[in-house]
Amino acid sequence: MITQITDGIKISVVSNYEFQDSNPNRNHFVYTYRISIENCGNHTVQLLRRHWYIYDGNGEMHEVEGKGVVGQQPTLEPGEVHQYVSGCNLSSGIGKMKGVYLMERVLDGYQFDVVIPEFTLMASFLFN
Repeated sequence: MITQITDGIKISVVSNYEFQDSNPNRNHFVYTYRISIENCGNHTVQLLRRHWYIYDGNGEMHEVEGKGVVGQQPTLEPGEVHQYVSGCNLSSGIGKMKGVYLMERVLDGYQFDVVIPEFTLMASFLFN
């Protein structure tokens, strides 16, 4: 598990190679990742936007930006955790992702970026 804390918001990531949905012979590799967002601060916050940088082992880089995460803009009270699972497709057996969430403190509307730590996407057959 990869973890990072920015301004009291703890982001933890676990990634997984989905071999049953992948087809390496056709350069199609499917990965999922589970994100936990924990409010370790003293203020209620809301996740407004995400901005991902996705690096494929073939040298390509893609950006994904948009509102919320998997159709939600969760609000977290101090001590609360929001989890979700999402995924991406790559054309190689290895890659990586990183990014930021735009968060807003509900009390006063202060907006700040929370770092999504870089994590690796790797096909399980490459571990050996």
